[in-house]
Amino acid sequence: MLAFTVGPIVASIVISLTDWSLSSSPNFVGLDNYSDMFGSRDFRNSVTVTLTYVLIGVPLFQVAGLALALLLNLKLPGMRIFRTILFLPAVLSGVAVAVLWSQLLNPDGPVNDALRLLGVADPPGWLSSPRWSVPAVVLIGLWSTGTGAIIYLAGLQNVPPELYEVARIDGAGPIRAFFRITLPMITPTLLFTLLNGIIGAFQMFDIAYVLGGSRGGSGGSLSFYLLYLWNEGFRNGRFGYASALAWVFVVVAGVLIVAILKTSNRWVYEESGER
Repeated sequence: MLAFTVGPIVASIVISLTDWSLSSSPNFVGLDNYSDMFGSRDFRNSVTVTLTYVLIGVPLFQVAGLALALLLNLKLPGMRIFRTILFLPAVLSGVAVAVLWSQLLNPDGPVNDALRLLGVADPPGWLSSPRWSVPAVVLIGLWSTGTGAIIYLAGLQNVPPELYEVARIDGAGPIRAFFRITLPMITPTLLFTLLNGIIGAFQMFDIAYVLGGSRGGSGGSLSFYLLYLWNEGFRNGRFGYASALAWVFVVVAGVLIVAILKTSNRWVYEESGER
């Protein structure tokens, strides 16, 4: 614990207050790394790219995962096989997934070919256009929503079936039963997947690195925060500055997660009916 957890944490705090690099001895610079950070255009760009991905991707991943879970919860022949197939993308390496989708999203690849067949005369340049780079990563994330779907499925199967029987007796239709029974009862699962989704979105690195390279793609459109941090630390040798970036990342993510947990008692329902 001391050697591999506490020690590195304390060391990173100290390093963030220095200008240390591999080619020079560390010199104490105080909060200069933090002030330089907030004045950097590359830093602001990495924050914008990451927040854009979080705001677009996380809600879509939650909706898609829940929709798939509702389909997987149907009593149909071969459903167990389909669940396995759906979950397979979630266990693949992020690098392998990125290599696969770099071919699929090629300007002359299968995705644009399908769009042309649907009547789109000028399909987007997914990875070459700054406008479409983040949506391309979101699309890749949607393809790998099997994990969220399986977790939602477990939550759906824990809803007491007698609640639906009472709702049918009272004349409630499927839509009303979903919003008045299903959704409130799976809010603990929703909280869990939401937190995991946010943490995973903030930690986007491998797919962005493979698709956009270490420079972050066209115009820095794929320069996610962790990719920017990695470049500063391991390409530019600014370990003090990279440590400061890491601590800003930890603090912001921690504040967001604590805020969600603090407000969860307003919308997370327990089986007892308490909020």
